[in-house]
Amino acid sequence: MSDVMGLEIENDLAVYKTLLESTNAIPWKIDWDTQSFAYVGPQLEQLLGWETESWRSVQDWANRMHPEDRTWAVDFCVAQSIAGVDHEADYRALTKTGEYVWIRDVVHVVRKPDGTVDSLIGFMFDISERKQTEHKLLALQKELEDMSFKDGLTGIANRRRFDTVLDHEWADARRSREPLSLIMLDIDFFKQYNDHYGHLQGDACLRQIGALLSGAATRPRDFYARFGGEEFAMVLPETDEASAHAVAARCRELIARAGIVHEASPQGMRLTVSIGVATAVPGRNDGHLAFLDLADRRLYEAKQRGRDQIV
Repeated sequence: MSDVMGLEIENDLAVYKTLLESTNAIPWKIDWDTQSFAYVGPQLEQLLGWETESWRSVQDWANRMHPEDRTWAVDFCVAQSIAGVDHEADYRALTKTGEYVWIRDVVHVVRKPDGTVDSLIGFMFDISERKQTEHKLLALQKELEDMSFKDGLTGIANRRRFDTVLDHEWADARRSREPLSLIMLDIDFFKQYNDHYGHLQGDACLRQIGALLSGAATRPRDFYARFGGEEFAMVLPETDEASAHAVAARCRELIARAGIVHEASPQGMRLTVSIGVATAVPGRNDGHLAFLDLADRRLYEAKQRGRDQIV
């Protein structure tokens, strides 16, 4: 009877081994006390190129992991195993040819009767194709997000992005009690420019103005956007009134230096801009919409005074 049972067990083990080694994943088992692999499937060589004999200890597994993934992956797996928690980890494994393959390691913790860890068993799955798809989707998502915040004509930030930035910087200025400045800029007699040169040339002019403004917003947090139509806006964190006026003057100077011809302008033969500037240290109950309205009213005042100036 015992011989028959032994034969059945052997047959069952052979079946299980055949099943394990017919999967596309790499089956494995680690003896916890010795920290060595009791078993690694032959799929290891198919997937990563390493002979099973070279995959003896946990250190072999850790050493053949991408340096950026090694510390967190090993620490995570060890902590989960000690806690007796089944877990998964995604990391990049080194192939014998020196390349990296994305692996998902699915781990089951086997415990002894006293509750201590006896062994770990699991499967390594090749998820490289899935990761590539994820990266493409993330890149596409970022591209779509960037497009939603970008003005389609000039390529600079749009009104939607401007509203987000102004709201953020207003809140930050309220916390820090630092001054925040806002510049509103409008191209003088732009309708006449469009009527005289045509809308294609008008579009080219808007793109040129957008590019020129980058030379005025020079600090990392300085922000500029197309506000709408022929209006542009700048948000200048930690900028007092005198400094904001200097930036506005630089905007006006850069545009004047570009010498954009505007034969239909009552101001002369060159394109000019009107600029409104506002500066505030936000109080607890102050809202940024009133601040935006103040800058806009000052822009209107600059136009009422005859254009080509800063208020």
